Amino acid sequence: MAWKLSRERDVSDVLCAPGNPGIAAVAQCIPADLAKPPQLLAIAQSQDVDLTVVGPELPLSLGVADLFAEAGRAIVGPSRAAAALESSKSFAKAFMERHRVPTARFRVCDSSADALAFAGASEFGYPLVVKADGLAAGKGVVIADDRAAAEAAVRQSMVDRIFGSAGERIVFEEFLTGDEASYFVLSDGSSFVPLSSAQDHKRIFDDDRGPNTGGMGAFSPSPLITPDVERRVLDEVVIPVLKGMDAEGYPYRGFLYVGLMLTADGPKVIEFNVRFGDPEAQVVLPMLDEDLSWLLGAAATGALPARPARFRDEPHVGVVIASRGYPESSESNQAIFGLDEAAAVPGAMVFHAGTARRDNQIVTAGGRVLTVVGRGSSHREAIDTAYRAASHIRFDGMQLRRDIGKKALAALRR
Repeated sequence: MAWKLSRERDVSDVLCAPGNPGIAAVAQCIPADLAKPPQLLAIAQSQDVDLTVVGPELPLSLGVADLFAEAGRAIVGPSRAAAALESSKSFAKAFMERHRVPTARFRVCDSSADALAFAGASEFGYPLVVKADGLAAGKGVVIADDRAAAEAAVRQSMVDRIFGSAGERIVFEEFLTGDEASYFVLSDGSSFVPLSSAQDHKRIFDDDRGPNTGGMGAFSPSPLITPDVERRVLDEVVIPVLKGMDAEGYPYRGFLYVGLMLTADGPKVIEFNVRFGDPEAQVVLPMLDEDLSWLLGAAATGALPARPARFRDEPHVGVVIASRGYPESSESNQAIFGLDEAAAVPGAMVFHAGTARRDNQIVTAGGRVLTVVGRGSSHREAIDTAYRAASHIRFDGMQLRRDIGKKALAALRR
């Protein structure tokens, strides 16, 4: 977002709290604690910020949008109540049930005894989806192939507390079969603008093996989101969700990320994000063929146009480069080489995530370190560009998937 906004004619300055070395190249970075919304408001007030847009989910779940609204400062992001679509999976499932939004069957358990009993009873069969209720940085979901795996997932979450308070409650879901895709809209509380589609790659290893992560790469647009599928997503998911939010007293303002399973019975929701999540934002926003700042301003003031946003017809593919041990752990302070060479590849961009600057050297500072994005006239060309650029980057312990975008090529051959 900082990269996109910094290139727009009506934007004089971009401030980012807290930012990273990549963002520092296009914006002024200000130290901040995302878990302290009053601190974020103080920054906006002291810097006389005209418009704030929230990137991560944590401050939204803590009510940063409510705080800004009370202070009369323009902000794009849902209220704390509306942000529960992401911060509480049990809330999201009950909300979808109330408003007849298609999703998997589910069961919520508040104690380990009840959860272990349900895992063993296998009412939904196996595989069984086991989810920590709260925010777990994309890692709180386990696809359990049998009873032992389901019970182990329950114990890790509710007994061992590997997700902290986020795992105090468990949501079980039936396993849905189909292809996954994501769809995005921007809402101003009463109307919305359709954005684009994407496909994420959640598992750490090629061919969707290994544990879930926050995302190891993405491509956009998704060939699976045909005009007919898009219409169903809008009619059966987006519109009922936004109308339901309004009817329950918390109009939804901001980005809505709809994670979908495209089943034989039609699209069903597997998750919501209440912000423009990564790595999808890194492949969608470079295609936006109009000013993001204008759309954000319209969303903040209830003036979004009654049309889809304009996008270039250039597929983008993003490859995430992660540190050793991710997603179970991460390794910091490893010097990163080849960033300039990667960014110099025609059609490539390098976006920073978990990086820091140490003695004039960019080093790793988290699990997911970089997203290398390639654009092209086709998905194949975008894939080749992304991996050509990624081949220049190296640091000790780096890991990346080698199959990002192959699902797009397979879908196009159908």
